Amino acid sequence: MAFLQGKLPCFCVLILCMAVLVSSHNRYYTSPSVPRLTDAFPRVPISNGFSKAFGGSNIQVINGSMATLALDKSSGSGLASVNKYHYGFFSAAIKLPAGLTSGVVVAFYLSNADVFPHNHDEIDIELLGHDKRNDWVIQTNVYANGSVNTGREEKFYLWFDPTQQQHQYSIIWNNHHIVFLVDNIPVREFQHSGSFFPSKPMSVYATIWDASQWATHGGKYPVNYRYAPFRVSFAEMEMSGCISNPTGTVTSCSKNTPSSLDPIEGPEFVKLSNQQISALGWARSKLMFYSYCKDTSRFKVMPPECK
Repeated sequence: MAFLQGKLPCFCVLILCMAVLVSSHNRYYTSPSVPRLTDAFPRVPISNGFSKAFGGSNIQVINGSMATLALDKSSGSGLASVNKYHYGFFSAAIKLPAGLTSGVVVAFYLSNADVFPHNHDEIDIELLGHDKRNDWVIQTNVYANGSVNTGREEKFYLWFDPTQQQHQYSIIWNNHHIVFLVDNIPVREFQHSGSFFPSKPMSVYATIWDASQWATHGGKYPVNYRYAPFRVSFAEMEMSGCISNPTGTVTSCSKNTPSSLDPIEGPEFVKLSNQQISALGWARSKLMFYSYCKDTSRFKVMPPECK
């Protein structure tokens, strides 16, 4: 928009000040007002709650509360939670790498593939790098019981520049539904309405890695290591839920009369409020550009939750 400098009428300037820019598409949106769920839970020091999963030399923990993860030619890097969880609220404040990031994936997700390699569960927030024409996008996905060939992907544009400062990416997972949130705005709700639902305890992961084969335009644009290292920061980690032994019998840690802030059975977490439903509709109508429920080339018969 440099060509407009000095030529915008005053009322246009006011509009720009009141809106949030979707930078890759020159759209201006005012994001809805929603409850700040991320303010309700304690933050977990990375030095206490996580261990290095891979690429240890590319991980730097700062003051115990923030970690910088890097991807270079030698390796990506990742953190894994010390505990495993059966349901809960999970969140991270993430600042993404700037510049050309084709093929790069930053992920905040839950998985139990280390314990159940043949029938694992997974709940993914994946942030996909971009070529010169597109900014970062967010891909959400759900796997259950090893269904790696039938992922439930949905993709969204962001309504801010995720490389300028940290933004919060969160997951609610309980027996009622899975909710994906960005800056506390729900962008997707996956209801527990059938047999396809993650049901086993999972660890929490924060990673950056090379996904050249598929991440950017189906693998058309691989990682360009001339721009490496690619660095992402994770902070304000929140993990509140049932800490569980994944090889033993899982029992609910919810109370008979849960508080409103219980992410397992609390009334604010078992279903979306009217305000959250409205925000969810805003995100899906304005920002979603792919849903597996509309991909007839992949699914000749749509999964039951799509109906």
